[in-house]
Amino acid sequence: MTDTNANGQSGDILLQMRGIKIDGMADDVWNPIIKGIDLNLHRGEVLGLIGESGAGKSTLGLAAMGYARDGCRITEGSILFDGIELSTASDEAKRKLRGSRIAYVAQSAAASFNPAHKLIDQYSETPIHHDVLDQETARKDAVELYEKLRLPNPSEIGFRYPHQVSGGQLQRAMTAMAMSCRPDLIVFDEPTTALDVTTQIEVLDAIRNIVRQFNTAAIYITHDLAVVAQMADRIMVLRYGELVEEAVTEDMLSDPKEDYTKSLWAVRSFQKPQKPLAGPEETSVIRIENVTAGYTSGDMVLHNVAFDIHRKRTVAVVGESGSGKSTTARCITGLLAPKEGRILSNGEELPADYRQRSKDQLRQCQMIYQMADTALNPRQRIRDIIGRPLEFYLGLTGAKKRERVRELLSQIELEPDEYIDRFPGELSGGQKQRISIARALAAEPEFIICDEVTSALDQIVAEGILKLLFRLQEELNLSYMFITHDLATVRSIADEVVVMLQGRVVEQGPKDQMFTPPHHEYTDLLLSSVPEMDPEWLTKLLEDREKNKPGIELAGN
Repeated sequence: MTDTNANGQSGDILLQMRGIKIDGMADDVWNPIIKGIDLNLHRGEVLGLIGESGAGKSTLGLAAMGYARDGCRITEGSILFDGIELSTASDEAKRKLRGSRIAYVAQSAAASFNPAHKLIDQYSETPIHHDVLDQETARKDAVELYEKLRLPNPSEIGFRYPHQVSGGQLQRAMTAMAMSCRPDLIVFDEPTTALDVTTQIEVLDAIRNIVRQFNTAAIYITHDLAVVAQMADRIMVLRYGELVEEAVTEDMLSDPKEDYTKSLWAVRSFQKPQKPLAGPEETSVIRIENVTAGYTSGDMVLHNVAFDIHRKRTVAVVGESGSGKSTTARCITGLLAPKEGRILSNGEELPADYRQRSKDQLRQCQMIYQMADTALNPRQRIRDIIGRPLEFYLGLTGAKKRERVRELLSQIELEPDEYIDRFPGELSGGQKQRISIARALAAEPEFIICDEVTSALDQIVAEGILKLLFRLQEELNLSYMFITHDLATVRSIADEVVVMLQGRVVEQGPKDQMFTPPHHEYTDLLLSSVPEMDPEWLTKLLEDREKNKPGIELAGN
């Protein structure tokens, strides 16, 4: 079957989906998720699927493999992959295709690898299972692909376990694993969402090169419009399970037709007003004082880290994977005792180990995690998730606890009657993150660590979370430490910025000052790594860096 591809040329259609309808189960009722979508994909073409949370992007991408998640079902439509009708194919026939001719790269590489097996053994499993390669040849092939994907020490890195490599390396290893049988189609489901900007560039470039080299067709699912601009030949915009608009990437970026598409292009407009610097007489809510820390291996991860967080202010801590952001948070919370230095709260030194801290000291510092999916107990109802800290820290029980749970739900802008008895699995990503915020607020803290709390959310939902956090800060006099790799988030929410590299603070200061040249060379690298809505941005950036290679050794790539 032939048709015209995104570049206006005649080419083979590899995948044709017609009238796809998919339902999902909620409250024992089947509800429509995908409402009759058509999709064409040519050999060697990259199709971008974008839209906010709940649009149906991942559901449609998985349907391209003839697959529906638990609790979902494909009810209507045709899925024709290279002449094979997947909607009526047997389970055995689909199993033979998946992994060999159709592959999937998930958002979370860490959750996709078996922690008990080495990378190279997990790479070899699929080609051996499909009788494509024997073990020895598969291992040689893995090394070749690791090299093409620019993984360090390609002949050795495969013999590490997943926890022994960085997030960016693991994401590229997963892409290599998907390529092991040289599939005709790969579905990339938010593969760079959790990566810092410098690592993201390496992974995007590696994915783009490998897809082009092997003429592999790809469906690239993302909520990051600037990323899809670098990767896709053509873009489909989805909303509420329906197609809003479809066009060649350049046309979509320069002249979107639909109001909803234009609204996606215009998000991230929120920016909190810049607060004045704290005066010398103002006591820090949290002071990190010359902290050096490491793990049992003996190597130090943090080196003489020092900065202050004052009342009603947000300090954004930015840096690449492995820079020490999360380790600093672990020292503040008492999960990791510093080798040197100390943590002070309102001028009082905190015990290094959380087990030695009083209940009130623990209450004052709470944390909101990146992945609400794994941070919330899926077997507990919302009233129990929020109610637990109310009982533990404040001693609330019975009617008083129930009433406070309802107040907290209202505070995070969720209707109590609608959400109080739900389970986390019945909520969207943004709603789960709001529940995580309510759980942190339940302890009535004065300081909250926000660890990449918007990185897994689409831009519209993330905007709502940032506005909510700002409103709560103003109403409750909260202080935030905001760990993030997203500099757009920094611009929106931060008062001050701390830049970390290889466990050291290389630059810090007020947000306005940090975004105004001159910068430290690493800050310059971070700022220049933020994708732009220009399809040629990545190509130009890489060409420029090849000519003027930065003399900075990056730890996490």
